[in-house]
Amino acid sequence: MAARLKNTVALVTGASSGIGEATARGLAAQGAAVAVLGRRHGRLEALADRVRADGGTAFVVAADITDRQQAAAAVESVAAEFGRLDTVVNNAGVMGVGQAVDSPREEWDRMLEVNVRGLLHVTHAALPHLLRAAQDSPRGVADLVNISSTGGRVARPGTAVYNLAKFGVNGFTEALRQEVGHRRVRVSVVEPGIVDTELSTHLRHGVRQAVERQIGNVELLRPEDVADAVSCIVTRGRRVAVNEILVRAGEQTW
Repeated sequence: MAARLKNTVALVTGASSGIGEATARGLAAQGAAVAVLGRRHGRLEALADRVRADGGTAFVVAADITDRQQAAAAVESVAAEFGRLDTVVNNAGVMGVGQAVDSPREEWDRMLEVNVRGLLHVTHAALPHLLRAAQDSPRGVADLVNISSTGGRVARPGTAVYNLAKFGVNGFTEALRQEVGHRRVRVSVVEPGIVDTELSTHLRHGVRQAVERQIGNVELLRPEDVADAVSCIVTRGRRVAVNEILVRAGEQTW
């Protein structure tokens, strides 16, 4: 199992914590050289040190993917460092919750900038490399995995703009899958339910307390649970394409 991604290179965005951090470690454990991308350089370096201590290869890229030029430069730096790019996991994301009438416009803008435009910037820059890698990969395939949410399947009061972003990610993923699948680039989406990450700590005061009350009796997913789903997708043989994985907390009803 540990050698399934040997001689391949993976890029994970939003890798400084939570799902991104767990995904990077999971892919490294499968033998991939991992490039960890995010804004918090210190945390990325700490993660890279852990990967190396476990015998893996890691490369740190500090960048803000909402800036198109920074995102493109980050992707190019990974390809230059390793000579290829086989797997991209678009994980970076933010969440804002609250009634639309009370939500600050800046919160809406941030969700669209990170969850949609950031994902698009990285994808646009990475696709040529993934297409090339699929032709000479030892595995005969390349992978693009977008981390969406149950918020991309179920719309609820208080999550309108988050729903907008995640429904968009799901639609983009499916259309792109149909475009490049015949060229051996698999495009997949993972839709986690509620996960124990720092994402909810960024919510506004009052909103955060309401969310905590709602999920207080639910045993949350761990970041490693979502990372396992990503690993499942990208370690399949070339003949298998796992297009979508929906993973909810066991007691989550929405």
